[in-house]
Amino acid sequence: MRGPVSARRVAGGMNARVPKPLLILLLWFAGLGAAAQFAKIAVPFGLFRQTYPELGTELGWLLSLVSLVGAILGIVAGSVVGRFGAKRILVYGLALGALMSFWQALLPSFPSMLISRVIEGTSHLAVVVAAPTLIMQISDRRYVGAAMTLWSTFFGVSFAIVAWGIMPFVGVNGLASLLAGHGAFLLAIGILALVFLPDTKTSRPAPGARYTGILLAHRRAYASPFIAAPGAGWLAYTLTFVSLLALLPERLAQETAAQVAGMMPMASIAVSLLIVPFLLRRAGSVAIIVTGFAISCAMVSLNIFAGLGAGFAIALFAVLGLVQGASFTVTQPP
Repeated sequence: MRGPVSARRVAGGMNARVPKPLLILLLWFAGLGAAAQFAKIAVPFGLFRQTYPELGTELGWLLSLVSLVGAILGIVAGSVVGRFGAKRILVYGLALGALMSFWQALLPSFPSMLISRVIEGTSHLAVVVAAPTLIMQISDRRYVGAAMTLWSTFFGVSFAIVAWGIMPFVGVNGLASLLAGHGAFLLAIGILALVFLPDTKTSRPAPGARYTGILLAHRRAYASPFIAAPGAGWLAYTLTFVSLLALLPERLAQETAAQVAGMMPMASIAVSLLIVPFLLRRAGSVAIIVTGFAISCAMVSLNIFAGLGAGFAIALFAVLGLVQGASFTVTQPP
């Protein structure tokens, strides 16, 4: 008779039977949950104003703190994923994010909410670093480009889902329902990831070298525009994306605000999926990203004299789709 089967062997048997496209889809859903850490604040931003009416511009910290954590700890996250394994970090990140959303659903005091957003920033960083790493490890070589193009849509799709699919429910059941639902979604994806994703290889640095290596990596990254440029570009893209989706709907008529909030990310997704793959056959990723930013800068400069409107915002998001679709193909292996 065979002895007892270890949990590792059971998990290995499970993920061996799961087709790779489904595993990649699972990781994409993890990305949707990570993007919703922004969307759950940005899309219903007016409801947060009502929840904390005594606050003014300080309320913006609920959005910016998550990005700030990523800017400070981004390089550290890559080292941690390499040392402990992408699957483990992904599962930890999803679990931590779920806990923070459940805490936020209690609608605590504003200082407590800010603390939760700082912690949530580490959760977000863990997911957005570990998930694409796993996608590239799982994908067949010839399909890596397609898989990363799908991954690049996670931000826009998540915002569109929250704006079109979830906000009507929130209008009836309240803001706490959105936050608790987000926590439940992250928890479910984390359990599926724990059970079905394969374990990944880890690299153990020499004792005493890990901290020195992290400091040197920061110094090298911030000193080199070639290394820092992709992160700076994605930061500019994210800030534009989140700030417009948070502030523009409040300037529009109530009956059209939700429609426009959903159309903006969908315009970006359409360009990313339909136009960027065609352009990549004729130009490099960097050229496409630079073109997207150049057109966006021109549009923003001209719009100063025209006034912010729904049509401009949708067109701007469509152009930013060039940045969205091409950014993740820069790191694609040759």
